[in-house]
Amino acid sequence: MGKTAIVYWSGTGNTEEMAKAIQAGTREAGAEAQLFEVEQFSPEEMGSYDGFFFGCPAMGDEVLEESSFEPFFALAEKKLAGVPVALFGSYGWGGGAWMEAWAERTREAGAKLFSDGLIVENGPTDEDLKACEALGKSFAEACGK
Repeated sequence: MGKTAIVYWSGTGNTEEMAKAIQAGTREAGAEAQLFEVEQFSPEEMGSYDGFFFGCPAMGDEVLEESSFEPFFALAEKKLAGVPVALFGSYGWGGGAWMEAWAERTREAGAKLFSDGLIVENGPTDEDLKACEALGKSFAEACGK
């Protein structure tokens, strides 16, 4: 795999912390991974990348963040057919239904979804960050760096 983009939205810093750990794991595997807050990345740039990590916490009634991330993803999902994708995010309540729905939506877009999404309750612990690093590394290795 050539270049991977890690695109996320984080309100409290939890999802950002996860994104940085994923980036570290991806780089440990020898892959190039660039980190972007969702406002810094446009769906028009997607053709320059070979794979994606998308990160967003559960919001409100277990949905994606509605003002920035959801509009971005609605455009991005139209470009995911055949593309390796991994999802991640944190939640404070509800148990992860938003990730299940997001994973299904991503599959329906035709993406090559890597796992069913990595979720962390509240702030990531050291163990959670290790899981994020492992996700980054295994994604890079499975996608051929």
